[in-house]
Amino acid sequence: MSWIQKLHETYERCYDAPQFSNHPLLPISHAIQQAHIEVTLDHKGNFRRAKIVQKVETILPATEKSAARTSGEAPHPLCDKVQYCASDYPKHGGKKKSYYPGYAKQLTSWSESSFSHPKARAVLEYVRKGSVVADLVREKVLHVGDDKFLLTAWKSDLSTPDIFKYLTAKEGERDQGDALIRWRVEMPADPIPETWEDKSLREAWIAFDAYQSQHQDDDTASRNTVSRLKRGKDHKPQQGLCMVTGKTMLLATNHPKRLRHGGDGAKLISSNDTDGYTFRGRFLGADEACSVGFEVTQKAHSALRWLIARQAFRSGDQAVVAWAVSGKSLPDPFANSAQMFGLELEEEDAAPVYQGDAGQAFAVRLKRYIAGYRARLGSTDEIVVMALDSATPGRMAIIYYRELTGSEFLERIQLWHESYAWHQNFGKDLKFVGVPSPRDIATAAYGRQVEGKSGEKLRKATVERLLPCIIDGRPIPRDLVESTVRRTANRPGLEKWEWEKNLGIACALFRGDHKEGNYKMALELDRTSRDYLFGRLLAVADRIEGLALHLADEKRDTNAAKLMQRFADHPYSTWRTIELSLAPYKARLRARSPGFLVNMEKLIDGIVCAFNGQDFMSETRLSGEFLLGYHCQRQALWPKSESTQAAEITENQTNQGA
Repeated sequence: MSWIQKLHETYERCYDAPQFSNHPLLPISHAIQQAHIEVTLDHKGNFRRAKIVQKVETILPATEKSAARTSGEAPHPLCDKVQYCASDYPKHGGKKKSYYPGYAKQLTSWSESSFSHPKARAVLEYVRKGSVVADLVREKVLHVGDDKFLLTAWKSDLSTPDIFKYLTAKEGERDQGDALIRWRVEMPADPIPETWEDKSLREAWIAFDAYQSQHQDDDTASRNTVSRLKRGKDHKPQQGLCMVTGKTMLLATNHPKRLRHGGDGAKLISSNDTDGYTFRGRFLGADEACSVGFEVTQKAHSALRWLIARQAFRSGDQAVVAWAVSGKSLPDPFANSAQMFGLELEEEDAAPVYQGDAGQAFAVRLKRYIAGYRARLGSTDEIVVMALDSATPGRMAIIYYRELTGSEFLERIQLWHESYAWHQNFGKDLKFVGVPSPRDIATAAYGRQVEGKSGEKLRKATVERLLPCIIDGRPIPRDLVESTVRRTANRPGLEKWEWEKNLGIACALFRGDHKEGNYKMALELDRTSRDYLFGRLLAVADRIEGLALHLADEKRDTNAAKLMQRFADHPYSTWRTIELSLAPYKARLRARSPGFLVNMEKLIDGIVCAFNGQDFMSETRLSGEFLLGYHCQRQALWPKSESTQAAEITENQTNQGA
């Protein structure tokens, strides 16, 4: 139960903290749902006006049962759907069962108790009049046909009303009874008419809900006791030991849902399957397996919902969140380096020119960044990393969980960014030195198919496999590295922008996976490994042909680009083919840029002479190291942009001719 204990502690330390005033934690005995209709009343419960709201997330009072309801009668005490609030819903042809009696009974109990609130009494007075649907139809918020029945579809040529746009369609129809109403009550000298923002109303409901839970009516208590006796449990129904706090308190029988979004029906704790395999003969009742206090589960789930909404990394239904129990800010462990440093918003860092930087500037920036967090985050502060996913709509699982100290967490983040940093090209607007994000790695390894709905399962599995690499410092899975290298080597199979992005990611993964190689992020002239040298050769050939094509205004791939995959599999024989194909381009450059060609030919000779023994003639398949050599050599050959280089060559030729 460590995870729920940490979440409960997070709630206690962060609730009502001033730094979270813009995004506060959800109070206990409350839920958050999307409202569709806003109704304004006066202090006596008279209807004033109504309007449509565009599926606004609203904090509303809720019972333990209503917060976890999936269907059936479990009304919220104040704000709820039309089928709950409106007694005239059946009279207007409502397709669903009306739950107004239960809603009115619960609201009446609250309003007549010592924990009552004037706004709740005003809403009760209004709904008792039985004109909710009629008023909303008159205000043109809900819509009826000629038979005065609520429409389930809009078939008119007129523009579709907002209510039909915002409600979810089921089997092609939209039941207007599903629209959720939130109330505004205009009280004299009250600056906050919104019931969902009134703290005094929240406190009144929380007090009543706690009282109601501890003082059940005799019939309910009797039913619970009989149920327990049948299972061999003869003790007080809802009091017991909370396994999180170790205290005797009111226990929860239902646990909250809607953790990842308003429509999320999956739960982390569920024990309602008394006839199935939940207990599997080990326990007589759910409380024997796990008993959690009502207040504790409310606070813990509220904290988790709050954390996911604020700072979670999402991949479909998968959510990964890292947080400090103290509420202090953390670096995002799942962002790429540009996002982490905020470079996406800095124009001066968006497109740096390569000048032989071996990563020193990145290392300095990373150390300063981590040092800033070390100054704010104590070395012993508790950090939690938690990943959630659901295989079915009703059940959720914790697929990854780690507890670390502040110093351990920052060390892991720094190690990840140092080990897997490389020059990244994410398009003309974003070039940076650093680490790609897990989503970028998944796309580079398996293609753009993982970005769609069909590839969601593979994308989530990849992110899950990368979590221990980031948080635990484990080596990256070798198959991810190999897959990324193979896709990058298959250059003709990728668009230019996609290949450039994949090249940086492949180099980053290979460099981080082979730390013993001590690869630098700049050209290493003294590195004589076979694969690195072959990569350099390919870059020089690509540069020679590329410049010749540019001078002739020809836009097509070079032979080095076309044959990269074959070069990776059979380097020696493919190099001979590439070198022979350079002959006409060398002739063109000899006439237009002889100095450049001489330098390139000297460079090729120097690289070939650097091979050890028979390595040059070996046909052994190249590893991802050849991409490092290729990338570094290509960058070293391009100190300026292609257009600037070509313009200078053309200008020199013009001056020579003059």
